[in-house]
Amino acid sequence: MRRVVVTGLGLVTPLGADVETVWSNILAAKSGAGPITKFDASDQKCRIACEVKPADHEYGFDASKRVDHKIQRQVDPFIVFGIDAAGQALEDSGLVDMSEEERLMAGCSIGSGIGGLPGIESESLVLANKGPGRVSPHFVHGRLINLISGQVSIKYGLMGPNHAVVTACSTGAHSIGDAARMIRDGDADVMLAGGAESTICPIGIAGFAQARALSTAFNDEPQRASRPYDVARDGFVMGEGAGVVVLEEYEKAKARGAKIYAEVLGYGLSGDAYHVTAPHPEGSGAYRSMAMALRKAGLEPKDIDYINAHGTSTPLGDELELGAVRRLFGDAISGVSMSSTKSAIGHLLGGAGAVESIFCILALRDQIVPPTLNLDNPSESCQGVDLVPHTAKKREVRAVLNNSFGFGGTNASLVMRKPD
Repeated sequence: MRRVVVTGLGLVTPLGADVETVWSNILAAKSGAGPITKFDASDQKCRIACEVKPADHEYGFDASKRVDHKIQRQVDPFIVFGIDAAGQALEDSGLVDMSEEERLMAGCSIGSGIGGLPGIESESLVLANKGPGRVSPHFVHGRLINLISGQVSIKYGLMGPNHAVVTACSTGAHSIGDAARMIRDGDADVMLAGGAESTICPIGIAGFAQARALSTAFNDEPQRASRPYDVARDGFVMGEGAGVVVLEEYEKAKARGAKIYAEVLGYGLSGDAYHVTAPHPEGSGAYRSMAMALRKAGLEPKDIDYINAHGTSTPLGDELELGAVRRLFGDAISGVSMSSTKSAIGHLLGGAGAVESIFCILALRDQIVPPTLNLDNPSESCQGVDLVPHTAKKREVRAVLNNSFGFGGTNASLVMRKPD
């Protein structure tokens, strides 16, 4: 069977716009949360978010580095973030200048959970207030979820599979898993895979708040709001950004002397078949997703050293994921470190699984696991589980598990290990 390895990484997050900046800030236990600045949120129940910082910020994002100004004006921010993260990953892999033959077998699998919600909101107001003749001619292709993959494939001439996953908060992980399958099946030799999101806009914040998904108790202390597993948690903090990896067939990567970060060993996916927004009360979907990923990887729970949890900071979701992990790992739970990096960067929705997969890969590279911030008073169910509170932890990391679960009961898990 063809093996799949990771040879490039790209990140745009609330804690930085390149991989090393983001990672150093994550390990330093910094938070990307703050008051919403994208619009006047004074009338909102939730007035905080983890925004990507402007270019003049210490670790801000400069879209002009990789995205043409014309494209920036035409598309929603999630596409801009995705194009930039994909460019970073491709540059990191050393595959920017592929031959035409190589580009025929190189593709994209970059999705989003919601897509161009800010543009849909703003253009709807244009339609209502100014009429159909004033709606932007770029409205449709500037909002479509598959236009990250479309724009990236056009920019870099990638003529292989052109794919876009839309599975809510599981999107990023599903994108990587699907792309790995394409390489294993021989549909491609190289895939850019990941997810992006940018839904910090009035209707996005209002909608999630009305669904009682967002934190509203920490509007005056935004950096304390995202607190997975803590008894005071009351919902997630909205984040934005993108994560993209370059996946490559192992023999071809080895032959060209590529830098190999990790091998993608297992991919699990399942459905809760229970409720639109609430996870299964026994965590059965999460359990089956993780179990499938381990089975496909040929590993046992005792082989996993680090889990990057879905861990959104919602009262119900955190408990059910933790219960599913306990059930699967049994006595092996004592040897695992498990943390939620959403405590630092918020919940990137469709981008979360890809960004968090990159954190798993960097944990393999550097033999250190990132912390769970704000874990001041763990819930009773956390007893006996190393949730890496407050401070990053040096430890042996041979294999990792990443979990992503989404509305509609969709679940994805990825298992990766250090390269040979």
